[in-house]
Amino acid sequence: MKIGDIEIKGHVILGPMAGVTTLAYREFMKPFGVGLSYSEMISDCGISYGNKRTIEYLETSNVDRPVGLQLFGFDIKHAVTAIEYLEKNAEYDILDINLGCPVYKVTKTGAGSAWLKDPKKLFAYMKEFVSHSHKPVTAKIRLGWDSNSINVFEVAKGLEECGVKAISVHCRTSKQGYAGTSDYEAIRGLKETLNIPLIVSGDIYTPEDALRAKEITNCDAIMVARGGLGNPFLVTQINQILDTGKYDPSPDVLTQVEYAKDFASRLIEQKGEQIAIRELRGLIPHFFSGFPGYKKVRCQIATLIETKDDLWKLLDGISRRKSL
Repeated sequence: MKIGDIEIKGHVILGPMAGVTTLAYREFMKPFGVGLSYSEMISDCGISYGNKRTIEYLETSNVDRPVGLQLFGFDIKHAVTAIEYLEKNAEYDILDINLGCPVYKVTKTGAGSAWLKDPKKLFAYMKEFVSHSHKPVTAKIRLGWDSNSINVFEVAKGLEECGVKAISVHCRTSKQGYAGTSDYEAIRGLKETLNIPLIVSGDIYTPEDALRAKEITNCDAIMVARGGLGNPFLVTQINQILDTGKYDPSPDVLTQVEYAKDFASRLIEQKGEQIAIRELRGLIPHFFSGFPGYKKVRCQIATLIETKDDLWKLLDGISRRKSL
């Protein structure tokens, strides 16, 4: 698959997740077979105003490539300023625009999935956006604003005509948020109307989920987001099942401990121990979801760790218990 002139190897795209898809997380996930990673959502206003915390989201590395930076906003003036800043100061391959975020603090400004309510206004905005970017532009959308205004076919085709080089569709409406289930059937036939890659997102938790999404939508790639959190080997399994129809068994707890340590070490190196540990309280428990008898351990990680040593003691305790 190619997005513009950028070659994407593999079937899996790592979806943007606020508070998760840091550089450390993207580097950690890459060896499992990620073909393209997207950053957390980045405010174009924050870039325009030189907000220090916003600028930190722009960090990438050679391991991270190819990588897309994802912007969100509501005013083309801020977008143009942000694009100019990125092209002078950031290393990236693709520029993504978030047209799918359902969170109220984003949509109330007219950004994110609020754009789906007015396709005509959206297309005017995206033509300007694309014209100012020297990198390929992609877009992430939803089925529509609500069940009474599903317009994914109209929006996707219109974005292609604006010059967007790939479309990612989260198969829920904005009003659904993350409730209910993704409706892949709602975009059956969409791929056949497009001349650019289609990426499908939503409820990809198992290799079978990916296979089903692929069979229904004929998409070019699968976007993994929450389903891969704490389960990095899912990316490998999806590549395997789409290539061969089979996949290797999921890792055991001891392997998950090693994965957790690898990711934690990377985040601590990137953000420093104090900030990283605070974030890891919410992230590391996911590595032990689905394992019977680990509820107490997940709770301890989420509530008790204050330092890297605290985390390592808990993780080493898991290893000792499983080795007996």
